[in-house]
Amino acid sequence: MMMNAQVGFALTLVITLVAQALLPSHRLLIVLTGAALSCAGAALAGVASVVAVFAGLPWNVLLILVALGLFTHRLADTQVFGLASVALVRLARAHPVGLLVLSTLGTYAVSSVVNNLTALLVILPVLLTVFALAGVSQRFVVWSLGLMLVACNLGGAATPIGDFPAVLLLGSGAMSFEAYLRAAMPATLLALALLIGLVLALRPAQDVPVTPLGRRLTLATLSQLYRGVHLDWRLLAPCLGALAFMVAGWLLLPPAWGIGPEMVAWMGAGLVLLAQPTHGEAALKRAVDVEAVLFLLALFLMVGVVRETGLFGDLAALLQSVPLTPEGQLVLFLVVAAVLTGLFSAGPSMAALLEVADVLSQQMPGDAVYVGLALAVCAGSSLFLTAATAGPLMQSLAERAALRDVHGRPVQFGFREYLGVGLLGFTVILAVAIGRTLWVIR
Repeated sequence: MMMNAQVGFALTLVITLVAQALLPSHRLLIVLTGAALSCAGAALAGVASVVAVFAGLPWNVLLILVALGLFTHRLADTQVFGLASVALVRLARAHPVGLLVLSTLGTYAVSSVVNNLTALLVILPVLLTVFALAGVSQRFVVWSLGLMLVACNLGGAATPIGDFPAVLLLGSGAMSFEAYLRAAMPATLLALALLIGLVLALRPAQDVPVTPLGRRLTLATLSQLYRGVHLDWRLLAPCLGALAFMVAGWLLLPPAWGIGPEMVAWMGAGLVLLAQPTHGEAALKRAVDVEAVLFLLALFLMVGVVRETGLFGDLAALLQSVPLTPEGQLVLFLVVAAVLTGLFSAGPSMAALLEVADVLSQQMPGDAVYVGLALAVCAGSSLFLTAATAGPLMQSLAERAALRDVHGRPVQFGFREYLGVGLLGFTVILAVAIGRTLWVIR
């Protein structure tokens, strides 16, 4: 009976994820329907009551995500990211190679603090404006935007607040803020350095015409376009203060006080909202990403039902029965996690695979298992344009920019064009994940 329940609810989860990927315009309706069917089926089959499934939800993770979303919204309102993007273009002197490297580094840095979608929304428009002004080639655009997208994923994996998989580890208590930061950031920086080096070796900017006059005209035009944008110091100061408060709380507050990461995030967001109460009230009413919260809620419900059937424990036992050394079993787990993420995206994969990781961490160092999983999920997120959280947004923004190369031909950036960059990013990040994991186990 339980075997039938495991297969049935696992299929419901998989079919729901595939359907929402194929029909993104109806993704919220699809996942909510899948969650409702899972909860009702679990109650009727005697697997778990609806109350028990809801009680097992990681509400603190949702609270962290909402709080960080509000903080990100107010921080973006200061215009600091847009002006920083313009500063990066000036620092690069509008040179193609400089733009590629600095935009990649800038995306990584911003994504480590705010979510990936916000990072792209504040950096990409400036870069696309420069591309339109300076003239580019198809190859240069694909490698530049593709590398930015991979850097976005790496930045999100670098800190416990950068993206959903890391937030889930922090909120679940699997790793502390300090432990995750100390373990993940060096690995993501290594992967980023390797990727930049490999891309530069391919010389993607070799067919982009560069003249001193053209660069000066680009910089002058960009300055005129952004001459009316000013930094809001009155809002930036409390934002930076709240960020410092949150980091200090995550690092220094003793667990015995009972103030978890979710309360620190919520108090930090509250400080920013109270700094300008009128705008803070408006942000509470309009800036909360209800769609993302409902999507994750439905996802957690479906995963919770599958967990109640015992499937994740059985999968962990099956993995441990594979005739490999414990190190080999963990490497196999990371490879499977990366491939599944490429197919189903980071959120669903991390939510489900974390259940298996919890079992594996009882046999192997938690540092190796959890950080390895986060990096493997990052690799999978970089494989396809559809796997990355910000991938569809980048494609949409690139299409709206209607870029043309120096010969007047339309520049394309879609699933097929990104695939080469994605395969390189997937390979490098997964290799770093496996290498770091084996090093820690040794």
